[in-house]
Amino acid sequence: MKGVVFLGDRRLELREFPDPTPGPGEVVIEIKASGMCGTDLKYYRAPAGAGAAAIGLRGQAEPIIAGHEPCGVVAAVGPGVSEKEARVGMRVMQHHYHGCGACTHCSSGWAQLCVEGAEVYGATAHGAHTRYLKCQARTLVPLPEKLSFATGAAISCGTGTAWGALQRLNLQGQHTLAIFGQGPVGLSATQLAVGMGARVIALDISEERLKMASKLGADVVINGADTQDVVGAIADCTGGGADVSFEASAAPAARRQAVQCLRTWGKTCFVGEGGELTLDVSADLLRKQATLIGSWTFSIAGLIDCARFVAERNIAVDDLFTDTWDLDQAEEAYRLCDQQSSGKGVFLM
Repeated sequence: MKGVVFLGDRRLELREFPDPTPGPGEVVIEIKASGMCGTDLKYYRAPAGAGAAAIGLRGQAEPIIAGHEPCGVVAAVGPGVSEKEARVGMRVMQHHYHGCGACTHCSSGWAQLCVEGAEVYGATAHGAHTRYLKCQARTLVPLPEKLSFATGAAISCGTGTAWGALQRLNLQGQHTLAIFGQGPVGLSATQLAVGMGARVIALDISEERLKMASKLGADVVINGADTQDVVGAIADCTGGGADVSFEASAAPAARRQAVQCLRTWGKTCFVGEGGELTLDVSADLLRKQATLIGSWTFSIAGLIDCARFVAERNIAVDDLFTDTWDLDQAEEAYRLCDQQSSGKGVFLM
């Protein structure tokens, strides 16, 4: 089978790999959809020749197949896997982390926080930009029948990450939510928050992405590049500030605005990876009784809950996808994804 391998310096290759065979406790998924995520760009953009650790591979000698938003059908089941866990033909998503299975975090469904260190499919273990993915059976989550494979791929990371952050914020229907960054995660947050009944203010510097946010139900859109006082603009349209905010851009200015735009007792959640932030702790946090939360992806229970919500509320997650690709088009697909100006991309098999 062919698999996408990131080489660094915005280069990738389609390489041949043997078809996998499941061992004890493992399954093989025939991939039907493999989403493209902003995290993939970290590996795609990393300097070539800087060593495996520079692109998140923790020193692996062998090339790793990219992609950590898998969705497909169980093709083979290894020894020791019960029918309740997986059966051939079962439609599945995957929680793309594998830990020790026994520590407090693994036991509660947060394998990415494993005290022994987690394996990450698509970064430290073969991922889903290929035909077949071998993984632990306990990482699988059934895909509701009414959801497409592409929707399942989005929920497996980007949409699931948005869901996890909204749960951390305890978003409610009476809230006004300001979402900074309308990339795939921010757009997912817009969709989900609208589905929860909240009023959404969508912010970005891309008019194309702001148009998508409007189509997905945002009540107000603000272009941060064209607005001199973003915090003031939010105050004007809310009568004093947002109840909660969600920061998905990782831009220092947007992070600061996400905190400063809150009304008293407001809460903000940071989702975008990397970088640093300077705040006036007294003015921005203490005097407003503000709560600052960090959220990293989601638990396996969160993945289940998100899929159920999307199915029950008929959330049109497929509308996030502006580009669909074949694996043979991987170079073109990642060149476009690297521009970060459109919606979400997905490989369909």
